[in-house]
Amino acid sequence: MQKSTTTSALSFVDTTPTDTVDDIRADELDEQDELTPAELARMLPRVGERRWSQRVPALYPMAIRYHRARRRIEWMRSDTAYARAKQGEDLPIRVKRHKSLLLRQLGETEMWMQHNKVTNLKLACAQVDGVLIRPGETFSFNKLVGNATRRKGYVKGMRLSNGQAKPGIGGGICQLANLLHWMVLHSPLTVTQRSNHSFDPFPDNGRVLPWGVGCSIVYNYVDLQFRNDTDQTFQLRVGVGERYLEGEILAEQPTRSSYRVFARGERFLLAGSEYFRRNEIWRTVIDRRTGSRLEDELIRENVALVKYLPTGVNVIDVDLRQYPPAS
Repeated sequence: MQKSTTTSALSFVDTTPTDTVDDIRADELDEQDELTPAELARMLPRVGERRWSQRVPALYPMAIRYHRARRRIEWMRSDTAYARAKQGEDLPIRVKRHKSLLLRQLGETEMWMQHNKVTNLKLACAQVDGVLIRPGETFSFNKLVGNATRRKGYVKGMRLSNGQAKPGIGGGICQLANLLHWMVLHSPLTVTQRSNHSFDPFPDNGRVLPWGVGCSIVYNYVDLQFRNDTDQTFQLRVGVGERYLEGEILAEQPTRSSYRVFARGERFLLAGSEYFRRNEIWRTVIDRRTGSRLEDELIRENVALVKYLPTGVNVIDVDLRQYPPAS
């Protein structure tokens, strides 16, 4: 089954069971058919191309050494005040609490990597738990957690490499970065560095949060950083429970605003033989005193290469020949 318009380079490939598909008229597709600049930037270089690290695998470790050396030089020259001090006693006000399931079947990945991930998360949480972020200070995941090495007790867990789940020392600590980022989006703290995965590796099996709010962490140059631009101190509490990774952001005083984070504009695209997924992450800021909406903020537009066959969703078939090549 295929639905298309005569005026667009896109057409719908229906992968949803026919008894659950809503009929979409051609005139309703006009406003959503055009590709966004982010979609074009992600899709045009991908079709028929591979990155140099894929073409010549020997270049990949060289690139890592280069980026790590560059980041070390940046740290030495930087005058950024990084958060380091910890406090065992909780600050009195809870800003946000969240927890995420520790063991979740992701595609065909082996569960032993999930169990080892729990060991790695316990070690990483010990470095973050209790840290204070004072006014003007910046939290850096890589600064606090450091390099996840075997010497420190880290074991092989699930790591994502070019969209594939592979065992690697320290694998799985991205889940802690994901938890922190989600909580920070519900606080007045300002995200200053954050990279997401350029691949969508697994179907939405038991997903709780919107797709696209996660983080990629690679020591030391792919980081999660956020800054305290307020006049009060915040505190992070994180730990591994029986079933969940748990976290809280605490503060000295109540915050003036609350926040709602959600996804818009989700769609799957097919270009040649490759599938892509896009959405937008938005945040609504709400006045705690009056309950009125203060503003809507676009946090990020996500576009990623999908590493599985999307099923149960509409897929838009894209003819990239209708678009000029990227300059």
